[in-house]
Amino acid sequence: MTPVVGSDDGTQYHKDFTLSITKALGDQLAAALEGLDRAPLAEENIARLKEKPGVYQLYLNGEFVYVGKADKSLPARLRNHLRKISGRRNISLAEMAFSCLYVAEDFSALAPEQLLISHHKGMGNIPWNNNGFGNKDPGRQRDSTVLKRNHFDVVYPIDLDRPIEGLQAGETTLHALLETIKAGLPYNFRYGKAAEFKTRRVHVPAAGMTADEVFQLVSAEIPAKWQVTALMGYVIMYDDSPNTYRSAWRYYRDGQPVSTVPESEPAGNIEVDPPTLDA
Repeated sequence: MTPVVGSDDGTQYHKDFTLSITKALGDQLAAALEGLDRAPLAEENIARLKEKPGVYQLYLNGEFVYVGKADKSLPARLRNHLRKISGRRNISLAEMAFSCLYVAEDFSALAPEQLLISHHKGMGNIPWNNNGFGNKDPGRQRDSTVLKRNHFDVVYPIDLDRPIEGLQAGETTLHALLETIKAGLPYNFRYGKAAEFKTRRVHVPAAGMTADEVFQLVSAEIPAKWQVTALMGYVIMYDDSPNTYRSAWRYYRDGQPVSTVPESEPAGNIEVDPPTLDA
């Protein structure tokens, strides 16, 4: 760590002195992580971690792609990533690995992940810290956004062929079915509410149905003005049929899937949501 010195007028009897403590911390964190082995991003490895805050790095096929932090629980944060990636196309959990460091709770005030980001940006890009990977549900006002071609959701869109966890065959209400879908998918399913959903009876023909099959079933049971829309990173259901969304790739209307080609913008800088506290 070399201090920076200098004066504004070229004289030698007074100079500014700056010691970059934050840079030193970032360099030390990066060196400590670099010295660790990498474990496959799998539940058996996450289960061995302590319930402590920390920083971590993700690797795709051996290449460093993301740095993040957990303010309370490293296992909880890594499980979130495991679940998210498990519901995406064009990527497999078998390709993912991680390493992590525990840090003291008060160390989070120094934003350790930003120290690491600054360190690595000095040597090149960190692909997933700049492509929307860590973003949460953007909310209703962003559903019509056209994503850039390098956005995580465009490169790795949601998998509608994934079975819905916890789905049971038999009679249920539409409201209960929607709650089961929301809990059983590794990507977000956001939907509007209606009183009739609590009384509408629905027959689920089999357990283990895929999201695509269940959304066809749901779209046959909701009122005609409603539709289910699969966007690149999540699914929504609202009473806005036949409105279209520029980033949609499949609609479900009257029990039928309607495929479409989503729009996208040229690759470029992507707006990143502010960091959120972890569980």
